[in-house]
Amino acid sequence: MTAPRVTIKDVAARAGVSKGAVSLAFNHKPGLSEATRERIFRAARDLGWAPNLTARSLSRSRVDVVGLAICRPARMLGLEPFYMEFVSGVESVLTEHSCSLLLRLVKSVEEEVGVQEAWWRGRQVGGSILVDFRADDPRVSAVRRLGMPVVAVGHPSLTGGLTSVWTDDATAVTQAVRYLGALGHRRIARVGGAAALGHTVTRTAAFDEAARVLGLAGAWQVATDYSGEAGARATRSLLTAAPPDRPTAILYDNDIMAVAGLSVAAEMGLRVPADVSLLAWDDSQLCRLTHPTLSAMSHDVHGFGADVARTLFAVIAGEDPGSHPVPTPVLTPRGSTAPPRM
Repeated sequence: MTAPRVTIKDVAARAGVSKGAVSLAFNHKPGLSEATRERIFRAARDLGWAPNLTARSLSRSRVDVVGLAICRPARMLGLEPFYMEFVSGVESVLTEHSCSLLLRLVKSVEEEVGVQEAWWRGRQVGGSILVDFRADDPRVSAVRRLGMPVVAVGHPSLTGGLTSVWTDDATAVTQAVRYLGALGHRRIARVGGAAALGHTVTRTAAFDEAARVLGLAGAWQVATDYSGEAGARATRSLLTAAPPDRPTAILYDNDIMAVAGLSVAAEMGLRVPADVSLLAWDDSQLCRLTHPTLSAMSHDVHGFGADVARTLFAVIAGEDPGSHPVPTPVLTPRGSTAPPRM
């Protein structure tokens, strides 16, 4: 005799909820507390049940959807050219595979772990792209436990052996600091991103080392949340200091903050680049629309996203594409950088 088939009704009874609540949990819809959601997932695991959302997804003969969760406020993400370009690169490859992107904004890495688990156990995705790694990132063990195909966007030192694609941030930061030093700047500041992010840690260490090697008279670093408002506050704080405690050049961790910094310099009556040079990361159309145009560390973000997507499809297919870097960002000098006034 065969064992009776486990149904959604059985899961609901074991978890002490309605069938509708089980459906909400596995579709990751609002209306349930995290404790109730976890109780439902635990009941489903205990019973060996998964929803039959699509036969194609369950058979894994075809991938229809891949996931991407990003820990950013929705309003900020819409203003950030990097992720718009990155997602467009991912989409360019998904289109070739007649595949869709399931994008979710989360408030924390812990929330993302729950989202990835719900996606995978609910057979909603064939694999996921993981971004913004931190030290001892809990997603590494979570996706390994699930057996979920993923590609990690981050340096292998942060991604725990997952297949990874990354940019060489340390080399790019070193190049930027050396360029400003070659122009004659001896007091250089960096307005960085969130301090907890792994690539921010890498850039911070590289900046400190480059400043040490060059023997700079002053080197300052300020952590922010990548927003224009935070970039403006950091710039204002740096430029209100009196010489020699005021930098003559500032490196920003994204283009939005650099544009905000340009506005602050004008607000304070400082000329760019005569009084202060500004250098942006993540070159974008924004950098070419300002006056003066912003010097930037340029890289092919669209190509980066496409590379990540191709790598994910290889992982899903059971291949070993190997971890690899994309081309290192290169300096594109424009009107916002020049030698300092003596």
